Amino acid sequence: MCATCGCDDEASVRVITLHGDGSRTMDTDHVQTHDHAQTHDHAQTHDHAHPHDHDHPHEPALSASTAAEREIALEVAVLAKNDARAERNRGWLAGRGVVALNVMSSPGSGKTTLLERTIRGAAVQFPIAVIEGDQETTFDAQRIRATGAAVVQVNTGAGCHLDADMVARGLTALDPAAGTVVVIENVGNLVCPALFDLGEASRVVVMSVTEGADKPLKYPHMFRRADVVVLNKIDLLPYVDFDQDRFATAVAALRRDVQIIPCSATTGAGLDAWMSWLSAAVGRPESLTVPIDGA
Repeated sequence: MCATCGCDDEASVRVITLHGDGSRTMDTDHVQTHDHAQTHDHAQTHDHAHPHDHDHPHEPALSASTAAEREIALEVAVLAKNDARAERNRGWLAGRGVVALNVMSSPGSGKTTLLERTIRGAAVQFPIAVIEGDQETTFDAQRIRATGAAVVQVNTGAGCHLDADMVARGLTALDPAAGTVVVIENVGNLVCPALFDLGEASRVVVMSVTEGADKPLKYPHMFRRADVVVLNKIDLLPYVDFDQDRFATAVAALRRDVQIIPCSATTGAGLDAWMSWLSAAVGRPESLTVPIDGA
């Protein structure tokens, strides 16, 4: 288990590129997602030289305090390595004139539907390419490909989030041109994605009204680091118990200046505000519009 987030250290990560003619190419590596600050060849077994009781029967057991110190040191090393990779991603993107957004949410918030509408609304002004993060399947990537956008699916296997190295591989496969906006749709999870910088310019948190107004208080790290919060599925407000004032107060307690955009990706209501935020975030002063009827 990973000391940072609890997901499986070793995962089979697949980077799948969907092409316009219906074909796909796939790159699969058996990688150690959180490599304990060591370098491992993908083809070799992982002899970590870590102490194990069965290998070293005479080695004294670690005290609770020593074990905790090692766990903290491991977490720091994992995040430091990821941050270094994220900075390289950020430099690579800047060198190409490409802006990246990290879109995070719990599963089922509607972020793929939001992306479908966003891609169609922005197509006239700038291209959007997408890195799709999921543990398995290419379902969401196929939906994005149907909009005409370039897309790469990253399947994390047992991993519960994307990290900077996975995104680097996705960017290589995408090969975005200057002026492209790369949207990284992270694995559905309100916990671990908040910990990992991917090299993005902005962080977008999507939440639906079906999830409950207390989510910012339950998952503060995610909302504390958000640059914008999209409150989706407002068309369902008459049918669910969701207190918008309570939600706004909870978000403001974590990050006072963050903008909350209520909208419905299904009906299109409220999406003009989202597209205006997007235009400003990626340095395009022109405002974008999305039709209310139809995706």
